[in-house]
Formats: sequence, C-alpha cells, structure tokens
Amino acid sequence: MGSKLVSSAVRLLLLGFIAFLFYYGDRLHVGFDYPHKGLFDNVYVRLAKGCILVLIVIELLRCYYYGVVKNPKPPKLLGNIATLIVPIVGLLVTIEIVFMCISQSQEGGLTLASHIWFERYWPPMVGDYRDTPKVDTVGKKNVFVLGDSFTSGHGLKSADERYGNILAEKLGTKEYVTYNLGISGSDTRDEYARLVKFGKKPDVLILQYFPNDIEKVARDHGLVPAGFEPYSDLPRAVQSLFIKSYLLNYLYWQFPHGNFAPFDTYARTAYGTPAIINDHLSDLNKFITYAQENNCRFYVVMFPFSHNIEKTAVYVKPVVDFFQRNNVPILNVGTLMGDIAPNDRVVGRNDGHASALVNQRVGDALFRLMQSNPGTSQMPSANKQLNAN
Repeated sequence: MGSKLVSSAVRLLLLGFIAFLFYYGDRLHVGFDYPHKGLFDNVYVRLAKGCILVLIVIELLRCYYYGVVKNPKPPKLLGNIATLIVPIVGLLVTIEIVFMCISQSQEGGLTLASHIWFERYWPPMVGDYRDTPKVDTVGKKNVFVLGDSFTSGHGLKSADERYGNILAEKLGTKEYVTYNLGISGSDTRDEYARLVKFGKKPDVLILQYFPNDIEKVARDHGLVPAGFEPYSDLPRAVQSLFIKSYLLNYLYWQFPHGNFAPFDTYARTAYGTPAIINDHLSDLNKFITYAQENNCRFYVVMFPFSHNIEKTAVYVKPVVDFFQRNNVPILNVGTLMGDIAPNDRVVGRNDGHASALVNQRVGDALFRLMQSNPGTSQMPSANKQLNAN
C-alpha cells in the first residue's frame, strides 16, 4: 500500500509539472503555436489541458484512497482535511473543464471565452480577413468594404449577418464581387495601408469609421487614452489565476471594469485639438485622393458608440463636416438605431459591437444610399478642404 501511495504521489508531481507547462509555460519560454494564436483558443490545446486536469484528480483520489481510506491508522487531522479538499478539487476541476467549452464574445477579445468564440465562429478566413475565397470574378465590379471590427463582424456568429454581406446579397453576384477588408483593431492609417497593399483595385470603396480611429494620430501628439488595465483591480497574488483559469476568467468579465468617462474626455480633446484633427483629416483625405485616382465610387459608413449616440455625434462632427465638404456620401448609423432598445443594439452584454439587427439596417440603408447617390470619384478641391476650423 505504501508503494502505491508513493507511486501516485510521484505521478501527481509529474502531472503537476505538465499542467504548469500548459498554464504557465510562458514563464519558462515554452508555448504552443498554431494558426491565429492570440485570437483563437485551439480546441486540441484545451482538450490536452482537460485531460491533464482529469489525470491529476484521479491521482489525488488514489492518494486519498491509499493514504486515508485503506490506511488502518490514518492521521486524523490530515484525513479530515483530505476528505474536505479532494471533493472540492474534483468539483472545481469539473467546472473548469465545463468552462473550457463555453464561448462568449467580448468587446476587446481579451477573455478566454472570447478566444473560444473566435475559434468556433470566426472561420472561414482568407489570410487575415474573415471572408471566403472569391471565384468567377472576371468582368465584375469590385466592391471593397474596408474597416475595423464593425466591418469584420465582431460578435456576429455568422459572417452573413454583417452589413457588408447584406449589401453584397442585395448587389448580387452577377455584376459585383464584394471583398470584406475588415480587421479588428484597425484605425484610419492601418486601413489605408491595407487598401493600398491589397492586390486588387475597387470600383466601389466603402470606408467604415468609428470614433477611436483617431487614436494613433492623437498618440503622435502625446495624447493617450486613460484605458483600464485588465486585472489591475485584483490583488496581485491572484491575478494570474484569473488570467489562466477559464472559470475565474469568465466570472471576472461578467462584471463591469473601468468606465467610459475617461474616454469621453479623451475623445473631446482629440477631436477638438486643431493639430490632431487636421492631421487626422489629412489621413482621411488620402481615401478621397485614392478614389479620384482609381476612378471608384466612395462612401463612408459611420458607426457610433451604441450606448451614447449623442456624444458620438459631437466627437466626430469635424469628420462628418469634412466628408460633406468634399461631397462624400455618408451613412450615419446612429440615425438607424434610435428606436432600437440599447440591449438590442449590441451583440451581447460584454460586447458593444453592432447587433445583427443593426447590421441588417445598415446593409439595407447602404444599398439605398448607393442607389440614390451613385457617388463620384471627381470630388472637387479635396486637397484644399482639410482644415476643420
């Protein structure tokens, strides 16, 4: 019996070391590499973690069985502690494994549940884009839908629910082929760089705009948003547990952290500072010039903060005025959301991206805008109309 207890203890130590490598391997410069790591949580890695945890519980039960149950003279205090702890550990491991299978979209894609969500719902992908390979494109007009997470469909379980896909369906495939060039986290400069780098030229260019697109320009001028640092509101000793554990990570993100007030002040400052806004408008003017040089129709879709449409309108007024001065057709999504309940505007409680209902309205309205305003690449004096004042 003693030898069995010792062998179980040795196996428990070895399994514990393997579990450490799975959860904290980064501290030893050990990790797992797979496609889109950082966005996806690989199902096979989760399966391996679950198996290791199950084996650890089995060895704990073996230790308890040979050390307490089969021991003719078990230490009373140690036996009572083991009787209490072993079932609790088994229960927690079971719950942890269950939460390895739970997905939930989250605003910034920071959570473990959101990484599961991305793996489960984001594909198919073409390179970095959430899109399908295009076939039968000869002789058709190219429609580029360019933007950030609102364009890529963050939080939407089906890519067909995105406003770009809805527009593509209405345009049909006989004359048009629609490319979704949305990547989460993109800003104006990144979007323009990707547009130029893309291997095709558009006949129709749709640029999606969001109020945080000004952040890189503002940072160049020394203005940085006072964002919330995840897990900083937890005691340092337990932070890593909430980062690594699927159960604790999920529970942590069910509660609000940080607040919107700092960004409100930041946005008002960024959009209200002449040097910042003029540099930003200069970046946006590149799209107008690109449309002129490539003789393509150009439209702008402006998404607001869903929880405060009115404040968004105040922030981005210089951008709206700029596009209007340059005769660029604009779709203001805020005007399409007013009659929708706040909870129905977004994809979920932890994700403020536009819901399928909002995307449906945007796709419909964008199609109507394109029909009523065919657009033009000949927008006069674009380079002379940058100043926001």
